[in-house]
Amino acid sequence: MSVIEIQASFGNASEAKEAARKLQALRAAEIGGYSEGGMVTASVDEAVADRAIHLIRQIGGKIDSDTSMI
Repeated sequence: MSVIEIQASFGNASEAKEAARKLQALRAAEIGGYSEGGMVTASVDEAVADRAIHLIRQIGGKIDSDTSMI
């Protein structure tokens, strides 16, 4: 399976932290970014990428255009 790197921005730190916690529950391989600044990056398995993107949008995040397959 391929790994997808997702980069997202949020309006505030609490949304970014919530997204990071929920991405952990989806078993993201790696979660990073700067949640205090409203940025989150995550590497997720291709099988759960759609769910991860939906989760981010549901919380209020905006997917950055450079989301890519690793």
